[in-house]
This record gives sequence, structure tokens and C-alpha cells, in this order.
Amino acid sequence: MYSEATRAALLDAATALFAERSYLGTSLEDVAAAARVTRGAVYHHFAGKQALFEAVLDQQELRADAEIVAAAVAADPWEAALQALDAFLGKCCDPEYGRLVWVEGPTALGWHRWRELEQKHAFGLVAGFVGALMDAGYLDRSAEESTVRFAFWMLGGAGLALAEADEGDKPRLRREWGILLRRAMRGLAAR
Repeated sequence: MYSEATRAALLDAATALFAERSYLGTSLEDVAAAARVTRGAVYHHFAGKQALFEAVLDQQELRADAEIVAAAVAADPWEAALQALDAFLGKCCDPEYGRLVWVEGPTALGWHRWRELEQKHAFGLVAGFVGALMDAGYLDRSAEESTVRFAFWMLGGAGLALAEADEGDKPRLRREWGILLRRAMRGLAAR
């Protein structure tokens, strides 16, 4: 129980510090001090700073996945996909999530490892929504894999744009990306 509480405290402290100071601007000593534990406690739970960041990113993605799925309540797959899209865009406007996933992730983990984690979380989620749209006849199944990849990378572009935007620009950019992504979805619709 104590070990789980320590791990949770470390993740909370690291999340706040990585989002505020960046991956490169945060040391394990900073995390230990913020969590009120020893540096040895950090190493008991994580092999190093990169492993700690990966755990933070994994936690961010799991929460985002759950929020997006929970938002997609419509019985109609098209409407559910639009609800999921809105939830995703909203999540990307969150300063903590946006910075950790889209800005710090590639720096902290390197491009290839970051992509692996995005594949683990977001890719499967996108594939599920695209598959449901295909099953319902909204999208043509002839290029299923390419359609999933296309949607995945479009959403990634939106996520990065929103994460990098100034706070004052995020509402406008969220609307614009929402419009563009909806147009793209309509363009992919089965004829």
C-alpha cells in the first residue's frame, strides 16, 4: 500500500514538473523533492528519468483514451465518432496533456519510442472508431489500413497544433481543426 502511494506521488509530482519545466528542465532530484521522498525511492519505482516520463505519458494516454471513449455515447457510429473527435480536441487543449504528449514526448523518449506509445494508445482507439464507421457502411473498407493511418496522422497534426498554440489561440484553432477534420471525414465517406 505504501509502495503504491509512493509511486502515485512520484507520478503526480513528475507530471506537474514535466509539464511546467519540461523534460529536460526537470531532474529526478526535483521529482523526489516534490513528492517528498528520497531519490532512492524514485529509483525503486523507475529505472531512470526516461522510464518515469514514459510512465507519466502512459498514464496521460490511458486517461485520455477513457475520456474519449466515455464521450462517444451516441448509438450511431458517425455521431459517436464526432463526439470522440470533440473530446480529443478538447483534451489536446489541456495544457498538461498537450505539452506532455505532443511536445515533451518525442524529446523525452525519442521519436521511435514515442511513436510506439502513440501506436499502443491512440492508434488502436482510432482504428476502433474507423472500423465501427466501416462496419456501419459510413466508410469504404477497401483501404482500411490506409484509412486508419490517414485518420491517425490527421489527428496527430491537430494534437500538435493545439498543444503548441498560445492559450488564447486554442479555442479558434480547436474550431478550425474540428471543421477540417469533419470535412476530411465526409470526404472519406462511402459513396
